[in-house]
Amino acid sequence: MTLFSKKIIETYQSKYPVLKEVMELHPVTWINPKLTSVNAFNATDLTMVNIHEAEKLWNRFEPFFRKEFPETKATNGIIESPLKKIVAMKARIEDKLSSEISGNLYLKCDNELSIAGSIKARGGFYEVLHYAESLAIKAGLLTKDDNYEVFTSKAFKRFFQQHSIGVGSTGNLGLSIGIMSAKLGFKVNVYMSSDAKHWKKNLLREKGANVHEFAGDFSEAIAVGRKQTIADPKGYFVDDESSNHLFLGYSTAALRLKEQLKENEIQVDSEHPLFVYLPCGVGGAPGGITFGLKQVFGDNVHCFFVEPVHSPAVLIGLVTGEMERVSVQDFGIDNKTAADGLAVGRPSSFASSISEQLVSGIYTIEDERLFQLLNLLADTEKILVEPSATAGLLGPVMVQQSNYLTDKVINNENVTHIAWSTGGGLVPEQEWADYYKQGSLLLMEK
Repeated sequence: MTLFSKKIIETYQSKYPVLKEVMELHPVTWINPKLTSVNAFNATDLTMVNIHEAEKLWNRFEPFFRKEFPETKATNGIIESPLKKIVAMKARIEDKLSSEISGNLYLKCDNELSIAGSIKARGGFYEVLHYAESLAIKAGLLTKDDNYEVFTSKAFKRFFQQHSIGVGSTGNLGLSIGIMSAKLGFKVNVYMSSDAKHWKKNLLREKGANVHEFAGDFSEAIAVGRKQTIADPKGYFVDDESSNHLFLGYSTAALRLKEQLKENEIQVDSEHPLFVYLPCGVGGAPGGITFGLKQVFGDNVHCFFVEPVHSPAVLIGLVTGEMERVSVQDFGIDNKTAADGLAVGRPSSFASSISEQLVSGIYTIEDERLFQLLNLLADTEKILVEPSATAGLLGPVMVQQSNYLTDKVINNENVTHIAWSTGGGLVPEQEWADYYKQGSLLLMEK
């Protein structure tokens, strides 16, 4: 049931015509009229100093990762994903859509992030580690000059067993929080919405987390999870709607990407702009990465969010200016999508206030496209992801078909495009085979 009257909805549609298309579930591209130059940005007190401090925390925990997670030894305890040039996929998209993509197209493969297999490892791991470090320092068990391999000890695990961590999730954030919290010794409760995949719930239970299932969507799961967690004097809730620690964990990706671009001899400046396309749920992960990229590259980077046509929570929040005060259900949209990681009805209050000034625009995408892109990416590049992780691949086409490049006087021949692949590394083989089959059938229908 919507909290907005028909008259209010009509007023919004009159003022912002794009909302009519959004409510009719048509794919749209919205260009943000409030985009602000980095020099004039004033939505948060966070700065590059905070990002570097966050990166130092990651560095302190490298001995812990090497010891506790053998799969990270090859990267010396660093949790990072490769940047891959996807020439064959670019050609296939151009062929299928009869639209040439100017510039090079890359995939940031967060589906390959160690341990959790998704972008949520960046924010989720970071917040849990930040909390664990804070508790240990406060208890006199640790200083920042110690070897953090000590976090693998039985004494530390016994200490953390006295504390609990809770999180509301559609899937991947729950996996990252659950896996890391349980490994450290915390009691962990994951409150999961109806759209979360069963295999993700089962994997969390295998890792030692308590999983609480809800018939409603993300908003219900996070509301109940927050209430129950903070009722425990030693409970800590990872709040995807308002956490600056999650946000900073995501933001450090910009420092890593800067080095990868340098290694690939990719120039980023006013004549060679960088365009980044980020799948978006509640908005914390894409918002944090966008904030980091803007701090590193300034106005030479242009970030676009992507949401399912059935879950355009951040789009509606930014277009109307209502932010978290409005949900997709208020506009008669059901929030039902196969892109479980993006199935969010209400945006993050914290991230939205920042993204309002930094995101260049948002486009929406149909579920059918996600499965088709998943199929094509596997065939052309042998890269396996989950449906929501393909959303950014259409970014270059969507932006080129808008008036953004013309308005910004950008020569699209010199653009480097990066689609951020947000997850899929832990998807069971049969589950992925079903995704692929669905994509094949949809491609045959076109």
